[in-house]
Amino acid sequence: MGLGLHGGGVGAAKFFVSQGADVLVTDLKTKSQLKESVDRLKGLPIKFVLGKHRERDFSSADLIVKNPAVSSDSKYLKINNQAVKTDIQIFFDLFEGKIIGITGTKGKSTAATLICKVLKTKFSNIFLAGNIGISPLGIISKTNKKSWVVLELSSFELEDLKKSPHVAVVTTLFEDHLNRYKSFKEYINSKKSIFKYQKKDDILFLNKDNKYTKFFAKQAKSKVVFFPDGKSALAVAKFFKISQKDIEKTTSSFKGISHRQEYVGAKKGVRYINDTAATTPESVILAMERFKNIVLIAGGEDKNLNYGKLAKRIKEKVKHLILLPGTASDKLEKELGSFKNLSKINSMERAVKKSCSLAKKGDVILLSPGAASFNLFKNEFDRGKQFRAAFEKL
Repeated sequence: MGLGLHGGGVGAAKFFVSQGADVLVTDLKTKSQLKESVDRLKGLPIKFVLGKHRERDFSSADLIVKNPAVSSDSKYLKINNQAVKTDIQIFFDLFEGKIIGITGTKGKSTAATLICKVLKTKFSNIFLAGNIGISPLGIISKTNKKSWVVLELSSFELEDLKKSPHVAVVTTLFEDHLNRYKSFKEYINSKKSIFKYQKKDDILFLNKDNKYTKFFAKQAKSKVVFFPDGKSALAVAKFFKISQKDIEKTTSSFKGISHRQEYVGAKKGVRYINDTAATTPESVILAMERFKNIVLIAGGEDKNLNYGKLAKRIKEKVKHLILLPGTASDKLEKELGSFKNLSKINSMERAVKKSCSLAKKGDVILLSPGAASFNLFKNEFDRGKQFRAAFEKL
């Protein structure tokens, strides 16, 4: 249920076909909207029900694999709720090796990728999967009892989990997804599964500089290791006794990952940075701290977040703001009040062209939306790809 466009649904579907199951994929999105994912399943014995859900498909299923983005409140899941699981839950049940789980509002993809790269200098049997776009079920056939899997885990994936990884890392916590959760407290509680079921010999790495993550230490049964903000991969590497030489070699060659403060290129002395994965106001503030002379492309759909602090920083740091349409953009514009250096543009190509016309040598054009993407784009990665494509056309 919920094929999606991030790869998790595709990986789960392929896994169950490989196990000899009768697989049906259902999604409210249409075949054309899901083209990339549907194409990856071509030639496999899979039935598709797209653009709708049918009650009979749920009532007759032995197992319903719920995409984490689907709310547990869905009326279709209630038809046969005893049969509902996520691919992450199934992976935790089947995998025989050790798991390093990484979560947080910001920085989890970068931390997971870098941790995996650093540990590969010492361990050969290590894999990366999870919310980064790789279903762990897609890699399980390559693993054994000696394997380690680094799993990026979102709050959506954690909220259904009744097991914890052997090693858990929490990078940061601030307001997010308040369109899904009733309160910030409920959102924080969803993250707790990453350590809630750990045993005393397990390890929990916590950001000591974040006022919310450090409080998890009081509730943990496992051994707690604190690390400075932004240094989670380094702390894990040192714990696993990776040599300083290997740490430095890996970190110096690591260029970051796509869509997270990613350097796209430069034209006429103006740098273009793709930070489309910044979907909260706090993420945008963090990105703006890295740069000067900013022309900012932001906005989109609201996740019931507060834009007051971001508006204040924009007034202090941004030369010109280009707002894409959406409910979050409306909120931000209201908070900005009399801020005059603002343009409203309704497509990424036009937004990049406008930015280019405004920017001067030494400026940075930063796509850091601070909002969800689903009103104009397939997802935040599509938004980033369109930013890159618009840059290439300049």
